[in-house]
Amino acid sequence: MTQQEMTQTTTPYVEFWNDTLAEKFERFRDILMNGLSYHSRIPLEKLNIEPGARILDVGCGWGDTAIQLARKTGPDGFVLGMDCVDTFLERGRREAEVSGLDNLHFQAEDVERYPFEPEFDFCFSRFGMMFFENPVAAMRNIHRALKPGSELMFIVWRRIEDNPWLGLPKQVVLDYLEPPGEEACTCGPGPFSMANTEVVGKQLEIAGFTDLDFERIDGPVTVGDSLENAVRFQLAIGPAGEVFREAGDEGERRRGEIEQAMQRALAPYHQPEGVVMPSSSWCITARAPQA
Repeated sequence: MTQQEMTQTTTPYVEFWNDTLAEKFERFRDILMNGLSYHSRIPLEKLNIEPGARILDVGCGWGDTAIQLARKTGPDGFVLGMDCVDTFLERGRREAEVSGLDNLHFQAEDVERYPFEPEFDFCFSRFGMMFFENPVAAMRNIHRALKPGSELMFIVWRRIEDNPWLGLPKQVVLDYLEPPGEEACTCGPGPFSMANTEVVGKQLEIAGFTDLDFERIDGPVTVGDSLENAVRFQLAIGPAGEVFREAGDEGERRRGEIEQAMQRALAPYHQPEGVVMPSSSWCITARAPQA
């Protein structure tokens, strides 16, 4: 399915992802897909999937987790990977073809609004749920996609204070630039919108889920293979990147001094393998109740 053939409803959030963020994410794909992979690798390694299961991967990005799930469910199973950015999915399609996987399909859609039928045994999402315009509506729609008794598992970031790889760069940029105003363009609620377990628990309950569980995952993330690349990444994506982007010409005018300050701040985390920083996420599980 090409970008022109997408059937998803266009919203400001979907447009912003495709028109503004997609190029930036593509530029730093290795960091986002591999450098942050600890937070999906740990739960996926422990995950038991019944052979032949039908699986939905929400906000699957470049498809690496969907490919892992397709291998887990085996040739008699099926995985549907969904993301609102078709550019991301193209890589997944190529990787699936190279790997000889024919039990996997990638579709460009807005999961919050897609007309699902209850046909999936399991739903997974790595850092996709945080960006829905209306989280409860999205959870309800995912609930519709699941067979009774099926499980939802999704990974979200904990608080910015627990994720210095995002919090520290933001503070550096705010030493030089004003924070974005209320009219700033955004990718949705944001990376920390599901950090509060009480709020997310209530959202899941309203959406109809039961048997909620929150597992904390702490581990390292690699945010660049050098200080220079780590700084470029931070000024393009995430909270620091949002401040820098919304500052416009003033941000570009002060880019040199901001980059120098960022390098100094990140230098203590520079190791032979790259810039490695602490991070923390929630692995959240819930169940669609039996009919």
